[in-house]
Amino acid sequence: MNHNKLTQIDPALGLMNDFSKISCGTTQAIQQLRQQVIFKDGVLPAKIKALIAMVTGINERCEPCLTYYALQAKTMGATETELGEVLAVVSTMGGCVGEMWALKAYKAFKEQEATGDACCEHANT
Repeated sequence: MNHNKLTQIDPALGLMNDFSKISCGTTQAIQQLRQQVIFKDGVLPAKIKALIAMVTGINERCEPCLTYYALQAKTMGATETELGEVLAVVSTMGGCVGEMWALKAYKAFKEQEATGDACCEHANT
């Protein structure tokens, strides 16, 4: 994902490289884990793992996380129907609060569709 798209998700994401330098490389280590664990097909396809990461972002009420992983899931081929089923589970389990956070994820997914941005630059750094 390109730098501009990341800063649209949350301006703090524009500081990731600087933050990595002062945080003993933890940002790079976490990104390496994302590549190995989430963004690679295994028994579960990467798009499903990105949707699971999105649900974690929803449950933790981390809007930048849910947005990032919703966009990554779409980039990896998740369809609106697949997203809808996952968000139905979130809404069912979370009630009104879960529904509101599920709506935020759906909004992120839809906005990415409008921009056509399918770049995955950040995921490869």
